[in-house]
Amino acid sequence: MTQNLTLDGRAAVVTGAGAGLGRAEALALADAGAAVVVNDMGAAAHDVVDEIRAVGGRAVAVTGDVSDWALGEELVRTAVTEFGSMDILVNNAGILRDKMIFNLSESDWDDVIRVHLKGHAATSRAAAVHWRQASKDANGPVYGRVINTSSEAFLFGSAGQPNYSAAKAGITALTLSTAQGLSRYGVRANAICPRARTAMTADAFGENNTGASGLDPLAPERVATLVRYLASPASDEVNGQVFVVYGKMVALMEAPKVEHRFDAAGSAFTVEELGGQLSSYFSGRGPYETYSAYSVAELEKVALATGETVGA
Repeated sequence: MTQNLTLDGRAAVVTGAGAGLGRAEALALADAGAAVVVNDMGAAAHDVVDEIRAVGGRAVAVTGDVSDWALGEELVRTAVTEFGSMDILVNNAGILRDKMIFNLSESDWDDVIRVHLKGHAATSRAAAVHWRQASKDANGPVYGRVINTSSEAFLFGSAGQPNYSAAKAGITALTLSTAQGLSRYGVRANAICPRARTAMTADAFGENNTGASGLDPLAPERVATLVRYLASPASDEVNGQVFVVYGKMVALMEAPKVEHRFDAAGSAFTVEELGGQLSSYFSGRGPYETYSAYSVAELEKVALATGETVGA
């Protein structure tokens, strides 16, 4: 089966691309032929632009906070002005303010929701406006790819990350809405839940065990390979999906489904009847038998490229 994996002639926006995962994603897209608008808060964005240009690629930096609604418009406008099109949006920018729910301050909540969820929404909205108009002008579908960064935290509901978990759940829902709302215009939107060793996750993972392969199982470049594929024409039938990715593994998540249905004997439940059914059903239920997707933890048993496993 022949696949079109090239991004020649395409233009991409990558947020939070000054270091870590975003940098790896920007470099991977550039290596595939895309021109890249590199976004970050400071000078690191220019450093990544220099890296891309040094090997013959095209890139430009736009610094600023993605939670600024107007910045999303500037990123899209820059891609069109500098490179002639806007084809790929990779939302990666984020911050951490890890606290247990009883220690969570208002600013801890607001900052994480603002950068992650609002940041994804601001850029997605701006790109959606562009693609919708471009589709109208072309009288048909256009090329558009959105790759959003969710997290396993939304699948588990991490106890020490109520703000981050909520933001990532929101990003997943935003991705599904984007996929449904923009598919008619030719746009595909998907979410990744990556594990990558970066400055932001330095305290979350153990030591770098590169082993014989010479590549850390949690190297951002491993995640960037999936992003490169999802940005390509080959991914045209992949839409509204959620992937967990790290090491030598990519796992496609299944949609939630109904476990059990409770029905009233008459036209409506009484509290006694409902309580009888629910209490009986949940009697003896284990602590991990919740809506949280603890089955994802089984992925830990997958051997990675080095033969090692990665702790959560």
